Amino acid sequence: MQQKTIYLIRHGETDFNRRGVVQGSGVDSDLNEMGRAQAMAFFQAYQHVPFQKVYISGLQRTYQTVESFIELGIPYEKQTGLNEISWGIMEGKVPGNTDNEYYRNLIESWSSGNTALPTDGGESPDEVAARQKVAIDAILSRPNEETVLVAMHGRAMRILLCWLTAKPLAMMDQFEHSNLCLYKLRYEYGSNTFTIDVANDTSHLLTLALV
Repeated sequence: MQQKTIYLIRHGETDFNRRGVVQGSGVDSDLNEMGRAQAMAFFQAYQHVPFQKVYISGLQRTYQTVESFIELGIPYEKQTGLNEISWGIMEGKVPGNTDNEYYRNLIESWSSGNTALPTDGGESPDEVAARQKVAIDAILSRPNEETVLVAMHGRAMRILLCWLTAKPLAMMDQFEHSNLCLYKLRYEYGSNTFTIDVANDTSHLLTLALV
């Protein structure tokens, strides 16, 4: 049975991550110094993997995360369906007490099953999943690309992993993530199923703690 192996990573750290600023699809931030170091540590750990394609979102922090692989000559493709969720009017802000209550209520609503509820001025998890399916369909339509690297974003990754593994989106928060974490998935073309072999792995970043 033909398989596709997907190395799914979250982008490296940005200053917005470090400062706790809300960073959705409307914030096109750069990696900071730590984020670039994380990207290089991941590259050094996985440069031997024979990736046939690299997929990124439409936001530059994903391109910067995998730039070293692209510089090897590996072809890459931008899929805006992989973009982070739009947090609407909250983007670019450091949440205050009132905002924290808003987020708590929003996450509780999603966790209770109301994943059609959008952020204020932004997207719902259902809407994110719908655009992700277009991107994933494109990736899966190329079975000759047996091993691919996909760089995307935290909340979007949680939503993606939920529906790829046939779980309701209400369970998305069970998928933990951190900057430059790795999820490794296997897709079986015959059974149309995804299996997670590695989850939220950051062992490639251990070298950074020694610096």
